[in-house]
Amino acid sequence: MLKVGLIGVGHLGKIHLKLLKEITSIEVVGFYDSRDDIRSTISKEFNIKAYDNLDELITLCDAVDIVTPTVSHFDIAQKALRQSKHVFIEKPLTKTLEEGKNLVEFSYEANVKVQVGHVERFNPAFVSSYKNIINPMFIEVHRLAQFNPRGTDVSVVLDLMIHDIDIILSVVKSSVKRISASGVAVVSNTPDICNARIEFDNGCVANLTASRLSMKNMRKARFFQKDAYISVDFLERKTEIFKLEEIPDNEQVDEFDLTLTTQEGNKKRILMEFPEVPESNAIKEELISFANAIKNDTKPEVSVEDGYNALEVAYAIIEEMNSNIEFQEVIKD
Repeated sequence: MLKVGLIGVGHLGKIHLKLLKEITSIEVVGFYDSRDDIRSTISKEFNIKAYDNLDELITLCDAVDIVTPTVSHFDIAQKALRQSKHVFIEKPLTKTLEEGKNLVEFSYEANVKVQVGHVERFNPAFVSSYKNIINPMFIEVHRLAQFNPRGTDVSVVLDLMIHDIDIILSVVKSSVKRISASGVAVVSNTPDICNARIEFDNGCVANLTASRLSMKNMRKARFFQKDAYISVDFLERKTEIFKLEEIPDNEQVDEFDLTLTTQEGNKKRILMEFPEVPESNAIKEELISFANAIKNDTKPEVSVEDGYNALEVAYAIIEEMNSNIEFQEVIKD
């Protein structure tokens, strides 16, 4: 049985703790949090031992689950990796690119599994549609959320958009060619709204919009590719797939078929699919996949390299967005 220690029992940490206890292949050794009052409360609520010494907890575990503020990710993960412990670390991977790069190197030296918590990879709507997303050439993503002070210590790019950056990088098998972005800070000290355009070497273009000032929540991605359109609703957990099928000249068209005729005169049938999306808990599924990667000695589904690549694109978007904000301020002055 895999011995796991949880580090950080804030809002998300408590969810992780509850789910870790439900996974039969995992033994929760205990948890660490820097706050004395929280340790006492959570220990009683979950009947789990609380540790006031981080190093002691790490020593007793095979793996750690880091669910602390991003600013502390590097220091904690580094401690675990230096003891050759497997690491699950919430997104974003680290606070800075330099920390992220160093963490990748440390993971190689430790020769352990490191998985990053990009949970939307395990969203059942995305999982049910993934095999149909083949060489997309245009992607449109909207991630809109109602305002919540939690998370506003960082840009909306690192808070929300990074989910979709990871999703896009997982389906577009090409290098990033160019990035453009704009954003604005409304109620926070960092941008609350951002629109970004990512162009890839293979010609694919992805438009991403993230906002934490919306009147309603939305988490939807649309993938357009040759003869197909796939819509994934991460929030409602629904998937719609529309495909075009060539109709041979000698085939009789059913009167109920949806068809179209191209400019060249070719007839195509429109096929609509609504895959069944099974009920599942995405956070629990990612924790199970982490445990399985360790047990089977396989690469984690969201590797430390994936986490770094998403962070790298996120910071490129932030840099472009900030340069546009500075330019607008100069023009205004």
